[in-house]
Amino acid sequence: MATMESLIGLMNRIQRACTVLGDSGGADAASLPSLWEELPSIAVVGGQSSGKSSVLESIVGRDFLPRGSGIVTRRPLVLQLHQTEGPPEYAEFLHLPKRRFTDFALVRREIQDETDRLTGKSKQISPMPIHLSIYSPHVVNLTLIDLPGLTKVAVEGQPDSIVEDIENMVRSYVEKPNCIILAISPANQDIATSDAIKLSKEVDPTGERTFGVLTKLDLMDKGTNALDVLEGRSYRLQQPWVGVVNRSQADINRNVDMILARRKEREYFSSSPDYSHLASRMGSEYLAKLLSQHLETVIKARIPSITSLINKTIDELESEMDNLGRPVAVDAGAQLYTILELCRAFDRIFKEHLDGGRPGGDRIYGVFDNQLPAALKKLPFDRYLSLQNVKKVVSEADGYQPHLIAPEQGYRRLIEVALSYFRGPAEASVDAVHYVLKELVRKSVGETQELKRFPTLQAEIAAAAYEALERFREDSRKTAVRLVDMEASYLTVEFFRKLPQEVEVKGGTAAAAAAAASTTIDRYSEGHYRRIASNVSSYVAMVSETLKNTIPKAVVYCQVREAKRSLLDHFYTRVGKKETDQLGRMLDEDPALMERRQQCAKRLELYKSARDEIDSVSWAR
Repeated sequence: MATMESLIGLMNRIQRACTVLGDSGGADAASLPSLWEELPSIAVVGGQSSGKSSVLESIVGRDFLPRGSGIVTRRPLVLQLHQTEGPPEYAEFLHLPKRRFTDFALVRREIQDETDRLTGKSKQISPMPIHLSIYSPHVVNLTLIDLPGLTKVAVEGQPDSIVEDIENMVRSYVEKPNCIILAISPANQDIATSDAIKLSKEVDPTGERTFGVLTKLDLMDKGTNALDVLEGRSYRLQQPWVGVVNRSQADINRNVDMILARRKEREYFSSSPDYSHLASRMGSEYLAKLLSQHLETVIKARIPSITSLINKTIDELESEMDNLGRPVAVDAGAQLYTILELCRAFDRIFKEHLDGGRPGGDRIYGVFDNQLPAALKKLPFDRYLSLQNVKKVVSEADGYQPHLIAPEQGYRRLIEVALSYFRGPAEASVDAVHYVLKELVRKSVGETQELKRFPTLQAEIAAAAYEALERFREDSRKTAVRLVDMEASYLTVEFFRKLPQEVEVKGGTAAAAAAAASTTIDRYSEGHYRRIASNVSSYVAMVSETLKNTIPKAVVYCQVREAKRSLLDHFYTRVGKKETDQLGRMLDEDPALMERRQQCAKRLELYKSARDEIDSVSWAR
């Protein structure tokens, strides 16, 4: 059965996990702000030199915070206290996860150095927090956030906006509804001038989540006391006021340890004529226990919403683990199986692009419906079949003997050359479809989620697919060009039989001789050559209509169909012959994804443990 005290410690661990997870990003990063807001924390607020650092050190029981004049705390310090069963005591920084500090003087130095790394050795501030965890048997489980001290004026080396910057930074923490405000005020100043009380009143007007702490009670003028404040008459809060007596500067200089300082604090209150009746409710030890008890109340109230958000985070982490995939097996058979499964996943997405399940395949139809017809229309047949060129080709085809009836050789030469023009659009259609298929391969590789963790395999699959597409393009080019050549190699005789025939000379009558003479003259006229050009143009148009239908068939058969059917066949053959070490290199994961999987697994384990512990708590009603 989990105790409430252990549950507070669990909340500390969840907050720490949230911090790491928020730094690393991921699927559940969007839910972190809500989860953070649900998890309670305690913000320590006070003016400069109000005794904030001393209060924190008293609660921890260790001297570990930087000290000095002016602004000492220049970055928020998220301090998580974890109660352990025994020594040793040690500290860990989030930015140094593998190093344990047992010397708390080194903790102080690291806080100072980490602050300087971001702000420089100046009096500048930064909202980026430092995360520190302290493990000790002398602490209670708490999360405390030490914030820069509120100030009223900028000093040398600080921007004029420093007063507003600090207040905005502090306000960003304390205005969260689940933030418990530890308002530190010195007793030797009028409570009406307290910076901490002024700010807490603005963000928590009912005083429901504000704990007032009075420091420096021992430094008040003789004959005066702070009973009006401590007993709630001067300024009432719903939570009790607590007075503390911190170490004096002389004690700090003499390195008086916290155990002795706590004993002296207890003696001060028990022997004080003013405060002895409040001694049981005063001191840093009581303050720590009071805060821990209040956390119990807050956690009880927030358990349903915390559990709901933890469950949501678990679902998101499990979904991301599914996307990231399981760790890669080490034996060759399992590795080969994994590679083939990844190839099939890619191939499935590629086919979806071609078949219309995903966009992109329609661009292939656009090649046949728009680009090919437009290219055919742009062929320069008007120039090629001009009267001058037709006459030239026909004359050259006859050689030294003029044609007697019809210039068959001239017709053939005109048609063969004209049909050769179709090679360009045919090859252009092949290339256009090739580029569409290459783009679909690239998109499919990027859209295959399972492949994202294996950049080497991604590159090899893409290279193998491009290599296959080159083969398909070459086959398609040969087939398309062959279709053109086939049209030129055997002309459709039926087409020419239907053309008007020249007059045939029969017998030797005068009329026949005159008709023959008339025909001979016409055979070399411009009208004759125009008829030849018109006939050739009609034949070429007929072939153009044929090729407009057959070229797409050849391209689809040789490229698109083959890409769907056997895009990775050669790759499968090569992969099957690889050794274990070669398969392992192909499944070489992106280190960032490997790290991300490990982080997700750790967070998932933590959140599931948190859910189980929360469920096991029996709440007292």
